[in-house]
Amino acid sequence: MSKESERIFEALGEVSEEKVDEAAPARRERRNGRWLGAVAAVLAVAILGGVFLRPGGGMTAYAIAQAEYPETAQRRELGDTSALEVFFARSARAFLTEAPGENRVYSPLNIYMALSMLAQITDGNSRGQILEALGSGSIEALRQQAGDVWNAAYRDDEAAATILASSVWLSRDVSFNQETMDILARDFYASSYRGEMGSKRFNEALQNWLNEQTGGLLKEQAGNVELNPDTILALAATLYFKAPWYDEFSEERTAPQTFHTPAGDVEADFLHQWGTESCFFGEGFTALGQHFADGAGAMWFLLPDEGVAPEELLAGGEAVEFLFAANKYEWEQQKPFMVNKAIPKFDVASQFELEDGMKLLGITDVFDQKRADFTPMTTGVYGAITLNQANHAARVVIDEEGCTAAAFTVMGPGNAMPPDDEMDFVLDRPFLFCVTGHGGLPLFVGIVNDPTGN
Repeated sequence: MSKESERIFEALGEVSEEKVDEAAPARRERRNGRWLGAVAAVLAVAILGGVFLRPGGGMTAYAIAQAEYPETAQRRELGDTSALEVFFARSARAFLTEAPGENRVYSPLNIYMALSMLAQITDGNSRGQILEALGSGSIEALRQQAGDVWNAAYRDDEAAATILASSVWLSRDVSFNQETMDILARDFYASSYRGEMGSKRFNEALQNWLNEQTGGLLKEQAGNVELNPDTILALAATLYFKAPWYDEFSEERTAPQTFHTPAGDVEADFLHQWGTESCFFGEGFTALGQHFADGAGAMWFLLPDEGVAPEELLAGGEAVEFLFAANKYEWEQQKPFMVNKAIPKFDVASQFELEDGMKLLGITDVFDQKRADFTPMTTGVYGAITLNQANHAARVVIDEEGCTAAAFTVMGPGNAMPPDDEMDFVLDRPFLFCVTGHGGLPLFVGIVNDPTGN
């Protein structure tokens, strides 16, 4: 058990040694060694909580069900991803356009996994709305789809990491359906913990768990997550990503440059690179991508045309289609150039409530006291259970060694002549980005209006 895990279970209360051993995280400890190349650090957290108007009590906490992480995920190809792409596109409009002119980042994959767990603990029309939003015809199909997505995305080795984790936090005053706990552990890799809801120690346990799973990169945001005494359960899902670029940027070429924010010009450090790139074009945008090393995915940048705001591109059309296409290299409008790239270094973080966005996706009943149906989760509960807390936090950091675009690479006999055309790709005004993992899964999507974070 890691030291952080020991602190988590200290905060959970007085637990027998046997129970502590049972509750020790089954996944391998994240490596603390130095990564090959530098680090693109990206992560996200989603919390979903339900409320039952009843006081809490007691200090004892223990593990109800424990997820068992595989040593190596069984890599699965996702096949038809059209339903997933529809959800990802709709979620981008729902969660990225609420604050025009500001930096904004979220994790489509993280929210997808959290909503999948929410579907498992609801029933009736509450579940139906979530299934429809996620593009799944039944809860059985969703469990299969979520498992395929998890195994397609998960990676934890010396070269790179895409680590997903889930947990359920339960009030000790309410009886819970053990079968549901076992399904969450088996199909969603979600460990379940029980304690005095709203207590300082239980909140600290949740915050410590979030920090451990996200490498401490969201410590400030995790510190804002607290469960009040009326909460009967909370679902937590995390996503941690780390990978070096396939083609690192030279620090010697990093230089200050002007970025035109909506509020005025600022100076930011820009990464520079020159080489043959496949550039992609669509209505209102130009895009290119840069790969991470060892097949860990890519980061894509969409530069809106002059006079077009990133939020406008998310309203629909070709930009959204390109952003969430599983294989962007099948895009028809592309051409090789000798590209002079200039991309600002940035550290972008967001924390926001999901309720308004979820309602835009058609998920409304879980917030309604008269319509919410959480019967698969609890037994012997008298009173209304509704979703009263839905919080999401995400952060993306890029520098010379990790997280920016790579080129489309063609391997074959002989040497290719460089293209005749040359193009400047300068991200000196607000732009969109997307970090993708295995199979083109969108791990993180965001808008950078000001790379300096002001």
